[in-house]
Amino acid sequence: MPTQIAVDAMGGDHAPDVVVEGVAAALKSRPGELDVWLTGPADQLSVLVAQLDPEIQAKIRVVDSPDVIGMDEAPAVALKSKPKSSIHVGLGLCKAGKADAFVSAGNTGAVMAGALFIIGRLPGVSRPTAIGYFPTLKGTTILVDVGTNVGCKPEHLVQFARMGAVYVEKVMGADNPSVGLLNVGEEPGKGDDLAKSTYALLDERSDLNFVGNVEGREVMNHAADVLVCDGFVGNILLKYGESLASSLPRMIGEEMHRLQMTPEEMSIVGKALSGVKARFDYKEFGGAPLLGVNGTVFIGHGSSDAYAIKNLVLAADKMVREQVSSTIAEVMSA
Repeated sequence: MPTQIAVDAMGGDHAPDVVVEGVAAALKSRPGELDVWLTGPADQLSVLVAQLDPEIQAKIRVVDSPDVIGMDEAPAVALKSKPKSSIHVGLGLCKAGKADAFVSAGNTGAVMAGALFIIGRLPGVSRPTAIGYFPTLKGTTILVDVGTNVGCKPEHLVQFARMGAVYVEKVMGADNPSVGLLNVGEEPGKGDDLAKSTYALLDERSDLNFVGNVEGREVMNHAADVLVCDGFVGNILLKYGESLASSLPRMIGEEMHRLQMTPEEMSIVGKALSGVKARFDYKEFGGAPLLGVNGTVFIGHGSSDAYAIKNLVLAADKMVREQVSSTIAEVMSA
């Protein structure tokens, strides 16, 4: 049976054109496996959908959502004043059981607040959390939390670890994923009160493969499959990682010119750099799941292009098929 994905057509800096283009690419790559509910102003979306191949059009349902929440609008105010927004309607499709997942590259705060208000939290979850992807020498580490929760208690970080471990095992295929606590030193007694208390709680859990504290210098060495921290620290680390994708090539380019390398030599180095840069590119992952809500919700980057939207839809499809949310519910109720 095809996975039903509700897509916020008005989400992102380049919506709705690139969203429709990305949706079409996702449908084309998974023939017969996806259906899409496209939320947004029907008059705009119908024109764009009519330009697609007939077989792709048949897999898209436009759900009229005349209100649009801007990227800079206050989430709580926008949700209350715009009940027919593309975000509100899309999440409502999930609540009604018509859609299996909702994805949006729109206002992050509105998506998060809407998910909590409309579909709610899973039983046993105090705070849903968003993850980030961090490329390493051995693959990809997930970072949790990356800004959803700035002020955390130790028990919140433990929940993040448990939910993150489920996601890595089900979606990324890691067997018995390792969990590390991001800290200023490796020893158990290092860090502030939050880190020390969290360490003690994580160390007590027999259901987690806790490997201890992880220093910042060990992140790229893949010290753990899941790195846990509060959203303040996680967001800083994630943004720093994103900056490497643009700053390192420029620095290496300057050095190549300084060394007066030939165009042929520069071309070889450039190809290697392109491969490394791709590992840091958010477009490859599509977006980040919001773990702990009663359903599947993915949040994309505001500057997403069609390729990123395609991967955003496919990532949500995989999370649905791997039954991540139901598995988290089982784990958190145990």
